[in-house]
Amino acid sequence: MEQNLYQPFASMSFDNSHCFLSGKKLESASDKMNVFGDWLIEKYQLNERPFKMLDESMLSYADISIPCSDSVKVSFETLEKTIQNAFLGGYEKVCKLDELQLFQWVAKTVYGIIFREIQAAIVSQSRSGEGFYMSQGLIHKFGTLHTMLQSVIKRIHFDGFKPWSIFICPVDNLENEFSYRDEINTLTFSLRMNDFGIILSLQDNGVNKIYHQDVWNKIEGRKLHPIQFEELCGKIYYSAYLFNRLPEYHIMPTPDGIYLDASPLRGMSSKPLFDDWQNKTYGQVLENFWKKWGFLLLEIIKNPEKPVSYLFDDKGDFVNADSIALER
Repeated sequence: MEQNLYQPFASMSFDNSHCFLSGKKLESASDKMNVFGDWLIEKYQLNERPFKMLDESMLSYADISIPCSDSVKVSFETLEKTIQNAFLGGYEKVCKLDELQLFQWVAKTVYGIIFREIQAAIVSQSRSGEGFYMSQGLIHKFGTLHTMLQSVIKRIHFDGFKPWSIFICPVDNLENEFSYRDEINTLTFSLRMNDFGIILSLQDNGVNKIYHQDVWNKIEGRKLHPIQFEELCGKIYYSAYLFNRLPEYHIMPTPDGIYLDASPLRGMSSKPLFDDWQNKTYGQVLENFWKKWGFLLLEIIKNPEKPVSYLFDDKGDFVNADSIALER
């Protein structure tokens, strides 16, 4: 029997009376799931940590919940336990995680935030007497992410491709460090905690990993100082912004499940997949990631041809984390 996908973006349905993932009608308004797992909220006191929404309103991480049916919640609880075990175990265990499970967990987190952002935007625009509007490009991206996330509850097969780029690094973090960041327009995520950092581009079919392959070859498996990890984040977030394709996927329901097939990213265009790298713009991105250390744009691009780097020295060789005399 063929499975059907729930497509909330077709009707722009983002109320609290239907499950965010399955579309099932909920019995109670209290049927919700925290976007950030209870174990994370407890360990890092996220009920006291502010989270700024796009409309400038402030929530705590623990306030970010989404409508969810009991059966879907059970599926995520199983996934959450797997992630919890790996994340608390540290870098080596995180590296052994199944990539699909890591993708699903990150997709749940990012999509959960997107869901809440859309709800807030709908309320805001209705108050001002305007109809809710979202660009077709974002509808396509977010709808595709939602489709892929349904792999938690349905048999969805990625046919010969991975929609993600994943970077996992050992990082010399402070004890009880929890540094979360996302960019929903490019579907990019990063998290630094315990003794590791993760960066994940959710919908690039792996090309960000290829784009930064020379960098990755030099640093993979090497312990990073937090400022080095944030520099890597700056590079990947910026290249995700430069990525100029909107990935297309063919959806094929079958009795064996739903198959997703990726269209070639180059398509009919001979244009490179990434726009030209501009050091000044990259410097602005890096300034944001380096706020903790107080670097200003003018310092970062003092040499416009060679922005400041803590990952690599002037010869392009990796800088040992222990040699960096900056606070973690």
